[in-house]
Amino acid sequence: MATATKSLVKPEHYIYSHITKIPGVCGGKATIDGHRIRVINIVYMHKWGYTPERMLEDYDSLNLAQIYATLSYYYENRKEMDREIKEYEEYFERSEQEWEEYVERHGGHPPDVPATQDRHIAKPANSKR
Repeated sequence: MATATKSLVKPEHYIYSHITKIPGVCGGKATIDGHRIRVINIVYMHKWGYTPERMLEDYDSLNLAQIYATLSYYYENRKEMDREIKEYEEYFERSEQEWEEYVERHGGHPPDVPATQDRHIAKPANSKR
């Protein structure tokens, strides 16, 4: 038997049609209602040239109204969203740099078991090492 989960979404969390900001969910960033899918995820797909219909192939739990509302929210809040995108990209650049420095400190190969002070360093998804 399936277990029902209680929704965290309250009316005051809605900031736009189909868009919510809930403290403690996805860092309080704008997400699509009822999902942990951030607006920024859809914006990136849009920037990569995906059509809304193509986006649904990757996010089949969404509907076109949610996709279009997300894109509309982005264009109406472009300054805020572009700032979030910049912060996101800077974070990943710092992570990649940290990883490269970590690997270099260990002779080009990360150790199997990191030292306690290095456990916060994560291998970036696109790293070749």
